[in-house]
Amino acid sequence: MISAIFEYSFLKNAFASGLIIGIIAPMLGLFIVVRRLSLIADALSHVTLAGIAGSLFLSQSYLPLAALNPIYLGMGSSVAGSLLIGKLRETYRSYEELAIPIIMSGGIAIGAIFISLAQGFSADLMGYLFGSVSAVGRGDLLTIAAVGVGTAVFIGLAYKELFAISFDPEYSRAQGLSMNRLNFWFMIITALVVASSMRIVGILLVSSLMTLPVAAAMQVAKGFRQAMVWSVVFGELSVIGGLFSAFYLDIAPGGTIVVISVLILLVILAVKRIRAAAGKNRNGGEPHDI
Repeated sequence: MISAIFEYSFLKNAFASGLIIGIIAPMLGLFIVVRRLSLIADALSHVTLAGIAGSLFLSQSYLPLAALNPIYLGMGSSVAGSLLIGKLRETYRSYEELAIPIIMSGGIAIGAIFISLAQGFSADLMGYLFGSVSAVGRGDLLTIAAVGVGTAVFIGLAYKELFAISFDPEYSRAQGLSMNRLNFWFMIITALVVASSMRIVGILLVSSLMTLPVAAAMQVAKGFRQAMVWSVVFGELSVIGGLFSAFYLDIAPGGTIVVISVLILLVILAVKRIRAAAGKNRNGGEPHDI
């Protein structure tokens, strides 16, 4: 595949896009997990599906829109969904978790309507649902790169504030942090990362890349910064391994990326359990029969 990357532009685009997503998705996912918003990526991915299906339907129904890249309407719908989630969380302050299933249900419903109305774009839709190496164009790469730079800048500038509101929102509010503005931009960036990641991982699996590397990192890290570094390392391993596997097996990359993420987590959990058992035996635990 390495030689093919330099030979075929679509592989080069897919590999470069995957490297970017492997950094920004777990990096942002760490804050999402710590804030107990793991399901928000699922909700936004389903809203993105509605935008993608709507864009494909419009391009099929109106010739002037045939050249429109579906990723743009998908990103727009994802951003709109993130803002609605924020508003609903403010409305249902005692039951904030209601916002996520409400938006998720709406996204699925609208997506189903557009899919049923359209004809003949099932192959295109499959690429968005589960990712596609061959479908990543130059425009997609530039979009993903722009989102990656924006995400890195946002986290770099607001790292301390994001850390504070993630672990102690009440103290942050008492210190006068502008939580509404910070949450607004956090939701926008999350929506953009979810929508831009769909080309590689797929709409239905993108949330896994934002949570599974984080879950693995939390088992080995001794602090928040270490957790972020390990999240990115595991995310990159999953993406690179998934893309290589998808290339040689000729299957959708989203599934292979997520499977590798799961395997990394299982290996880490198994190693920790073995070490814990060995440590218990060294410290006078009951001997085990061989």
